[in-house]
Amino acid sequence: MFFAPVVLSFALASVKLVAAQNSTASNNTALGIEAIEAHFSQAGLVPSLLATFNPSAVLTLSYSGVGDVSPGQALTQQQVQPVPGLSVTPANSSVEISGTYTIVMADAGPVGTDESQGQTRHWLVNGATISNGSSPLNVSTDSGVAITKYGGPAPAAGSGPHRYAILLFAQPNSFKAPDGLNTAGTPISVFNLQDYVKNSGLGAVVAGTYITVANGADNSSIPATSAVVSSTLSAPQATGSGNSTTKASGSGSGSSGAPSPTGSSSAAGMTIASVQNVFIAALAGLFFL
Repeated sequence: MFFAPVVLSFALASVKLVAAQNSTASNNTALGIEAIEAHFSQAGLVPSLLATFNPSAVLTLSYSGVGDVSPGQALTQQQVQPVPGLSVTPANSSVEISGTYTIVMADAGPVGTDESQGQTRHWLVNGATISNGSSPLNVSTDSGVAITKYGGPAPAAGSGPHRYAILLFAQPNSFKAPDGLNTAGTPISVFNLQDYVKNSGLGAVVAGTYITVANGADNSSIPATSAVVSSTLSAPQATGSGNSTTKASGSGSGSSGAPSPTGSSSAAGMTIASVQNVFIAALAGLFFL
């Protein structure tokens, strides 16, 4: 009978530890979403490039030789030449990630650029998918159509730090690529992002981030993007309802909001369940000691 209480105590402690870790991860994701919203606002991307920006997931951008990139991170032209990797972390377990998506990388120019004049399109993929499994979820272009293959940023010399927005849009069943941007292999050129979203019927932005790249000395008349101090942000509190599902799907209406965390991810829930099994086994062991 001596070992049963020890096993039972260990199981209970493990459940508490895993639950605490899952709660921390959920809060970190919520804080990450709040931080990227602040980044887009302070960098002038909202409302200049995007009228609104309410992501339901955190987008992680990664370059070979650089690793994961922070929002607004300054990179060199050489560093951004390889095709980057993308992954997303849903805000919480009630955010549904399924269907197909459109990836866009657009040059929003230096801060203060008149976005009504259009943006240089550096990457446009329709039909991207997101893998199932534990977070972060990988974004795959393997089965998608690369309308414009990835082309690394190359701003004009002395034009200052350009902001390159990388956005993941929900792509509903009603999506239809507009004329001129419906054929694979379309070269890098100027387009208007807002017009493209409207004319094609794309859904909301599920996730997004941005980088800055400059060519040569920065133009001192162009302000740098403002930094966001994450410690000053307050992550949304958990609602605890757990009954509503936020759609981040690319095969429905495409609408999505910025939900508050409602619990752990499904993978985390499986971890807790496995620990609970240990707990139950320990209880059963009491009857055999």
